[in-house]
Amino acid sequence: MLLPYYIVCRQQFVPFTDLLDAAKCVVKALFIREKYISLSMQSFCRTTARYLQEELGGRPLDLNTFEEMPESSVSAGGLNHSFLKDLDLPYPDLQEYIADMNMMMALIINGPVKSFCYRRLQYLSSKFQMHILLNEMKELAAQKKVPHRDFYNIRKVDTHIHASSCMNQKHLLRFIKRAMKKYPGEIVHVEQGRGQTLSEVFESMNLTAFDLSVDTLDMHADRNTFHRFDKFNSKYNPIGESILREIFIKTDNHVEGKYFGHMIKEVMADLEESKYQNVELRLSIYGRSRDEWDKLAEWAVKHKVYSDNVRWLVQVPRLFDVYHTKKQLSNFQEMLENIFMPLFEVTVNPSSHPQLHLFLEHVVGFDSVDDESKPEHHIFNLDSPKPVNWTEEDNPPYSYYLYYMYANMTVLNHLRRQRNLNSFVLRPHCGEAGPIHHLVSGFMLSENISHGLLLRKAPVLQYLYYLAQIGIAMSPLSNNSLFLSYHRNPLPEYLSRGLMVSLSTDDPLQFHFTKEPLMEEYSIAAQVWKLSSCDMCELARNSVLMSGFSNQVYWLGPHYFKEGQEGNDIRRTNVPDIRVAYRFETLCEELNLITQAVRSEELETVEEQGSLCMGAGLARR
Repeated sequence: MLLPYYIVCRQQFVPFTDLLDAAKCVVKALFIREKYISLSMQSFCRTTARYLQEELGGRPLDLNTFEEMPESSVSAGGLNHSFLKDLDLPYPDLQEYIADMNMMMALIINGPVKSFCYRRLQYLSSKFQMHILLNEMKELAAQKKVPHRDFYNIRKVDTHIHASSCMNQKHLLRFIKRAMKKYPGEIVHVEQGRGQTLSEVFESMNLTAFDLSVDTLDMHADRNTFHRFDKFNSKYNPIGESILREIFIKTDNHVEGKYFGHMIKEVMADLEESKYQNVELRLSIYGRSRDEWDKLAEWAVKHKVYSDNVRWLVQVPRLFDVYHTKKQLSNFQEMLENIFMPLFEVTVNPSSHPQLHLFLEHVVGFDSVDDESKPEHHIFNLDSPKPVNWTEEDNPPYSYYLYYMYANMTVLNHLRRQRNLNSFVLRPHCGEAGPIHHLVSGFMLSENISHGLLLRKAPVLQYLYYLAQIGIAMSPLSNNSLFLSYHRNPLPEYLSRGLMVSLSTDDPLQFHFTKEPLMEEYSIAAQVWKLSSCDMCELARNSVLMSGFSNQVYWLGPHYFKEGQEGNDIRRTNVPDIRVAYRFETLCEELNLITQAVRSEELETVEEQGSLCMGAGLARR
């Protein structure tokens, strides 16, 4: 069989050699992600995995398959704990990871691959517009037929929200005023050995409860915070005073986080009242000392900050340089051990940290946070210092942080799985600003990411994120005040192409005005981008699918894990089968296109070998 030089590619004519090279590169990239995601026990898209396994027979296409390394390599993940060395747990190999990352970086700047992926993305956009023209009224009619269910009573998850700013300004203002009336004589701060009461703190600022207003708090992000992450960080300080931030929105302070715990419980009560809104709150572990986990767990258990509508993620700020300059940390290894050592200890022996053991049952993953636009003075490669040798003043690069968090989490997940405990996922802030390699690290190592704005500038990565159906929690109102104006936000484009995007609030305290910030986010998106009811319900369904909640069988239907419309229950999701079927069939077509091209090369190779054998046989005759 002779293969044509041009093959029809969904109404596009693409040179076969270009298509073949591009398809092979894309498939290699998907195998790389599958390797690291499987190793760390995170979830990989079921449909994509099926095509990689069935269509290509699970062959790794010249990729070095993962092999367990000798025990001594455990320290390569920033782990150097004696009780772990006898457990024989899988972990990633640094040398292999660097090689894979370099290959990914070369792939995303490859000309033919960029052209191929750009064309596929343009095709996906055009195809969705055709789908809307043909089926929009059918989708609306299908939604109208569903009894009781509408956008307001389907489950939505705020997949990216920080606990310290999960309340709006009016809520915080009212709480501060109540606290000033209820606890005026309570000692809330100690400075130079002298305790200060709440009333004394405000007297020192020449303020009374009556004087306070939302304008006085001055915590809303505005035009002055655009591209100024430092100014945005200062907005966390009520009235510009860091002492008030410590008193009211910290878990570890003189009042043991009492005020913050009360506010979190009030937010939880609002969520339970609305019933259909759920959040995944972020709490910080800084890695400055070994007892941070115990203090956080003690706060959570003491103040009973539990709700069926809430799950927790633990965010690790990338601030090693700050702590090192202040002589709080001597090297990066110390930071890693402060973050992960208590987790290994409580996994091996729950009674060693009983409150932490309870708290971790409601923690679903890790986040990596900070200003991505900060310049990076190092490139992560094999010459980079190991964590124990990183004693420089400069901060390690983003990819360095992410790899060592991933490596430790991977070992931890295997250890916890052996003991029938819940495992964790990696869901970092990624692609909000900064260099493109952040998104490469996110693609390789994380289950979902937050923001992903820079995918709009990287067609290869955007296409890969689509094929792998990586969840992207987007926060347009947050981005509008920090990095990208609302009308330029790529969310509607991502949604039309079929990327797994959801809406999230990020920081209601800084960006939102109402009691229901997530509904505010949906409302503004619907008005600005003319989203249909079906679009809104699809975003809500995506948010549940990418979340860490275990209630999906009740929220999405008993077969939610199945592919295509078989997994959709319109009576629960309010998403028409027409839309779900369209998304599934389109993804299958794209996966079939790239795997078919690779199989065609194998066919050609087999036929060439057959022709050579036949020629040799004739010559012998």
